[in-house]
Amino acid sequence: MPRYDKYEPYAGGFRGTLAAAIDAEDSFTAFGVGLDNDGHVVLGAGTTGILGVLVAHGAKRAGDVVDVMTAGEIVEFTADGTPDGTAASPGTVYYADPSDGDISSTNTGKAVGFYTDDGRLVVRVAVGVTVDADTVGGE
Repeated sequence: MPRYDKYEPYAGGFRGTLAAAIDAEDSFTAFGVGLDNDGHVVLGAGTTGILGVLVAHGAKRAGDVVDVMTAGEIVEFTADGTPDGTAASPGTVYYADPSDGDISSTNTGKAVGFYTDDGRLVVRVAVGVTVDADTVGGE
């Protein structure tokens, strides 16, 4: 069952409130997540695009605070991110589908990490930030 292992809570992610409940059947499943217009965490891209990976450790209600991983490792990861999925293949890059956050090896959206030979999804979600020269002291 996928769960957070190596995770630096100060620099490896962020906390946010859920926009909608996560049922018990989806707990311990890895999802790509983004934020909605109100800044709440949603499964899939929301209005921000995929910003990180969420593994809910149990059922969650709308409004619950969750930790979203942007850099870290998830152990016991399976090929589809679910607790009962098939074994993932080492060296495979995994992507989050922007429509529902489902994670798979099919390039459906944002790359969220890669699988190692010891059963870990190494999460590295890069967020592109556009900065114009005036905001950083340019002319």
